[in-house]
Amino acid sequence: MSSPLPPPGAPLEHYVSDAPYDPNNVEVDNQQVGPSTNASQMRLMWWYFRQHRVAVWSGVFILLMYASILICEFLAPYNLHTRNTEFIYAPPADIHFFHEGKLVRPYTYGQKMELDMTTLRRNYSDIPDDIQPIRFFCRSDSYTFWNLFESDVHLICPAEGGQLFLFGTDRLGRDVLSRTIYGARISLTIGILGVLMSFVLGIVIGGIAGYRGGWFDMIVQRVTEVLQSIPSIPLWMALATIIPLTWSPLLVYIGITVILGLLDWTGLARAVRSKLLSLREEDYVIAAQLLGARGSRIIRKHMIPGFMSHLIASATLTVPGMILGETALSFLGIGLRPPITSWGILLTEAQSISIIALYPWLLLPVLPVILIILAFNFLGDGLRDSADPYK
Repeated sequence: MSSPLPPPGAPLEHYVSDAPYDPNNVEVDNQQVGPSTNASQMRLMWWYFRQHRVAVWSGVFILLMYASILICEFLAPYNLHTRNTEFIYAPPADIHFFHEGKLVRPYTYGQKMELDMTTLRRNYSDIPDDIQPIRFFCRSDSYTFWNLFESDVHLICPAEGGQLFLFGTDRLGRDVLSRTIYGARISLTIGILGVLMSFVLGIVIGGIAGYRGGWFDMIVQRVTEVLQSIPSIPLWMALATIIPLTWSPLLVYIGITVILGLLDWTGLARAVRSKLLSLREEDYVIAAQLLGARGSRIIRKHMIPGFMSHLIASATLTVPGMILGETALSFLGIGLRPPITSWGILLTEAQSISIIALYPWLLLPVLPVILIILAFNFLGDGLRDSADPYK
């Protein structure tokens, strides 16, 4: 039975707090963030994003990978060009933590090589009596840190007079792990630089096409349709062959970056165009036009910030394509060339089926490629899901 109505003129009961309003005191439920909160869009995006645990850990992994390229000389056990001619095609060494039933510092066994005269294959076996403890924060091969100063301090080093090949060695006796660490500097930076170029082209071209429309929009759409209809790898190969063989490694690096950036702006341009087509009819855009604001200012100050989170998510999903493009071109021999070292160049060592069958560890540089691609995809998914806090 419903409660009786209060008598006429009596005050109604209410549950509204009469405490003064504090705009900085916002209680947010971690499981549900809605448009009722007065937090900024970036803060709402962060609340949604941190609930995506896989994306958060992927972002941490990506940050660590990019931080490692700043100190790859310190992280690598050997210098990039150090050759161990006595250990050509040596397999990855096993790390041991127990000796005679006791927990000891990590160590490896020394190795001896025997040449099989029938197959001409180098067979390596451990020497149990030759215990080689792994050293940390030690001195080993000298290097020039960022071409600024000489140093020989490493995070991890082999034992004095010993060897430490955690990823094995290649046909010249070079440590594959050290070369993989050095190769991250080229492969990761070429992806970021290429995305920045395509990001600028996509925003500028797509923004003008979506805001102005007309004949410029028609030309942009036809160009993007033509570029997207051509398979990526043949188009990359055709443009990569234009790079002269006489160019220095630095110019080749810049040329490959420009090629990857020029061919990957079409998808972002279409996304920007479609978004601006809907935003240009909004009231605040029309108000800016009536106040005499120029088109470039309206796009830059009013329209692009409205969907910048979507652009960031799109950029994170584009970086893996850039990394794979550089890896594919270098693997096919028409991308970067030695003495530059990248993950694609390292994988050229494993082009032959016989090499893969005899020395499968030469494929280990593909592991960081797979991990960084997965991390970027997971990060992009998390950013895309959290890009619209008011969903």
